[in-house]
Amino acid sequence: MSRVCELTGKKAMVGNNVSHAMNKTKRRFNANLIKKRFFIPEENSWVTLKVSTAALKTINKIGISAAIKESVEKGIYKK
Repeated sequence: MSRVCELTGKKAMVGNNVSHAMNKTKRRFNANLIKKRFFIPEENSWVTLKVSTAALKTINKIGISAAIKESVEKGIYKK
């Protein structure tokens, strides 16, 4: 499975490693992802999601149900 946040759609970016002599080689900046289980009280069930730490902060702030609803509206998360 790819390293993509299931709620925000964040994924790896591409950049350069730059040496002291200014030589540049390609590198990847991976998203900071965590596999976590969440309890959804409306459905009385658990769901396991691979989310970024930024999404985790959003879930703590607005709740898992609102975060999933927002992601579904944007077309990122599919139930």
